[in-house]
Amino acid sequence: MTLSRLAFFRAGGSALPGYRLSLMLTLAWTGFFIILPLSTLLVYPWQGGTGSMLSALHDSRMLAALWTSFSCAAIAAACNIPCGLLLAWALARGNLPGHRLADALIDLPLALPTAVSGITLATLYGPHGWLGSLLAVFGVSVSYNKAGIVLALMFVGLPFVVRAVEPVLRNLPQELEEAAHLLGARPWQIFVRIIAAPVLPALITGFGLAFARGIGEYGSVIFIAGNQPFKSEIAPLLIVVRLQEFDYPGATAIALVLLCVSLFSLALIGGVRRRFAVWSEPA
Repeated sequence: MTLSRLAFFRAGGSALPGYRLSLMLTLAWTGFFIILPLSTLLVYPWQGGTGSMLSALHDSRMLAALWTSFSCAAIAAACNIPCGLLLAWALARGNLPGHRLADALIDLPLALPTAVSGITLATLYGPHGWLGSLLAVFGVSVSYNKAGIVLALMFVGLPFVVRAVEPVLRNLPQELEEAAHLLGARPWQIFVRIIAAPVLPALITGFGLAFARGIGEYGSVIFIAGNQPFKSEIAPLLIVVRLQEFDYPGATAIALVLLCVSLFSLALIGGVRRRFAVWSEPA
């Protein structure tokens, strides 16, 4: 028995030393820190019975907050696609001065505390902010409505699109574009027929990651959203409100919906990405 255990931990004939041991540690870490909390969230809301869960879900304020979170996250992720594609193109193909600094600044929303980014956006786009006061002259109000939510979600979701597209553009052979240009192809034909096909799966991946991040975003949104029920209140904020009211079934019901939608959206977008990847492969 001892020899068999040693052989298991030494990975037998595997070329990687300690493969099975590292695999067991990885599975244990995944189980305790990911699978167990998610399983608890899936099981806990139903402990009070199906009736209590359905009554917690039948809440007009919760439905309005969920719609605000989902719609604003989808709009922000869609707006990040052209912006992220242009930034990724500039980083991958452009050799402009200061491109290394720009490359580092792309990841700043991921490293910056969300509360700091939220306060910064609220200060800039507030009624008396530098940009907010200029937009107010034209009758445009960004803060304290859904436009502010979309702006905040675009800020935190842009790095996901850029980092998903940039490696694809770097690895795309430029000889294909040059050959198409020599054969008389126009710029839009080169983009559609040569560049768009391999980049499309990466854009779908970036959209899915930005959308999933936007659904659960909290800190960067609450300072600029206004947090008005049925108007600009997001689902993560409503979870905090329900917890402060000691309404644990209501809070876990909202969290369960967010979890299920996030998992479903990632699975759906993963399937669509694989479908387009197969479609873009040469016959």
